[in-house]
Amino acid sequence: MGIAVEFNPDLALRDISEFKAGRRKIEECVPEIFEEGKMYDFLKKGQRLYYFSDSEEWGFGQIPMMKTQGNEKLSRPIASIKILETTHFMDNGEIWTKGKYKVISIFDENDSIIHFEATKRI
Repeated sequence: MGIAVEFNPDLALRDISEFKAGRRKIEECVPEIFEEGKMYDFLKKGQRLYYFSDSEEWGFGQIPMMKTQGNEKLSRPIASIKILETTHFMDNGEIWTKGKYKVISIFDENDSIIHFEATKRI
């Protein structure tokens, strides 16, 4: 018997339309009003581990944020964020991860600029 854990080098949330259609909770989606310097809550199903660091070499722990359609179908990075805290909890027999993140920079989804090289912020 093992412990099912997923390591996430990014934060992938759903489009806000999923919340508006009643298919997802608000914390599972990219906020409709999304601003640099602000903190937001997130919620992901499963026991997930995210990167925490204050090392200048690696961009002070910044990771890419993307939109997901599910099944690992991800957009290009829409922002650079820092995960500030995470908590694992049980709800109706399922494991969830909730937390807070801070938006460092917001990117134009249609630009061709590379913002990350692996987990290093450029």
